[in-house]
Amino acid sequence: MESLELVPLLLLHPRASPPPQSIRQPRFPSLLNRKTRNANLRSFSANLQGGGGGATSQGGPFSFEDQTSHHKDDRALLIARETDDFGYLVGFRLLPDSGLEELMSVSHTITEEDSSSDEVEKPEIEDTEEEGAKTRVSHNIVFVTSEAAPYSKTGGLADVCGSLPIALAGRGHRVMVVTPRYIHGTPEDLKFAGAVDLDQSTKVFCFGGAQEIGFYHEYREGVDWVFVDHPSFHRPGNPYGDTFGTFGDNQFRFTLLCHAACEAPLVLPLGGFTYGEKCLFLANDWHASLVPILLAAKYRPHGVYKDARSILVIHNIAHQGVEPAITYSNLGLPPEWYGALGWVFPTWARTHALDTGEAVNFLKGAVVTSDRIVTVSKGYSWEITTSEGGCGLHDLLSSRKSILSGITNGIDVTEWDPSCDKHIASNYSADDLSGKAECKISLQKELGLPVRPDCPMTGLPERY
Repeated sequence: MESLELVPLLLLHPRASPPPQSIRQPRFPSLLNRKTRNANLRSFSANLQGGGGGATSQGGPFSFEDQTSHHKDDRALLIARETDDFGYLVGFRLLPDSGLEELMSVSHTITEEDSSSDEVEKPEIEDTEEEGAKTRVSHNIVFVTSEAAPYSKTGGLADVCGSLPIALAGRGHRVMVVTPRYIHGTPEDLKFAGAVDLDQSTKVFCFGGAQEIGFYHEYREGVDWVFVDHPSFHRPGNPYGDTFGTFGDNQFRFTLLCHAACEAPLVLPLGGFTYGEKCLFLANDWHASLVPILLAAKYRPHGVYKDARSILVIHNIAHQGVEPAITYSNLGLPPEWYGALGWVFPTWARTHALDTGEAVNFLKGAVVTSDRIVTVSKGYSWEITTSEGGCGLHDLLSSRKSILSGITNGIDVTEWDPSCDKHIASNYSADDLSGKAECKISLQKELGLPVRPDCPMTGLPERY
């Protein structure tokens, strides 16, 4: 409703004469002629500056001369006439305290009910001064991620998946986060101390057999944190590798994560109830990209998760989960779905003359099968559709622009608060910026730069 125009109206008494034929009806004649329960109720635009006699209004679409009514009543009902972007009338809104004690409601549909009754109904006037709270719709949301702070973290992915679920839970949604239970044999493992073994294992079929996985659970800040337990997640290093490089079985490890994430809402009675099939899955980066593919290829053909939806969240398109094409048979997917993940490297990227360049690409499969695609900013959503920033997926992403959008990442204001941050040289706030100068001097010393309070410093986060 883009346009509001205030219109003063007179309410005639129930026994007043019907409006004369000389009335020129405005652009909505059907509204004035509509048959209603209150047959004697009519709405007319009026000029209230005159005394008795007929009310006359000059100009405008509501102009008319009332030659019949001689009722002296300067009380007026103020309503706002609402029009859409094209100027068409879409309705009226009553403005409170307009001087009318009783409001006669007009039905929006032509009804025969009580049409012959002489009794005039007087519905109660609702308090319109305060707008009622909007209805809160709760969804079952399942985050699938390879890392989530504070349990595991290598970058910004963990920050988002550690704070956004809590924010969504605060809005009334039921939120689950599914992530691996990494055990590195270090004091960092104590971060999982609050997670309880659910003593419920599930077998998923992939990599040539049945793989048994367990689940740990912690309910914290309104979120169900579910940790997938498997021996492949128990090793020194970080979630993706160690000092010798990337783990060679990452495809296996994150295939397990995706299968477990699809099973968790069905089998885990968290808080006494499972999440069920009507879920919204948020698959973050390639590690979780098998989730929308499994929903489309494994579950929906059998009537499971038919009402579920999936969103692919791209944090870094440079990592796509590309492996040799022969590994497709290990993923637990029907053979006919190979095309969704099928990928061919360009000639210049092949390693030898006999290399056909055929591979499977997890992220590509998620782009094909997801219901929506979201990036971490509006600029990044454009960048990945260019040949320079799409890392080979730009054409495919361009073809799916209708479901691609960017939502800028937020921050946890309690964690990124310089007034209480323990990792900076001096605390400061908007009311006292003195500590900011000390932080600048400390940073210049740490970077080996000349200590110059008068020299501006600029920081720019980038991906290389």
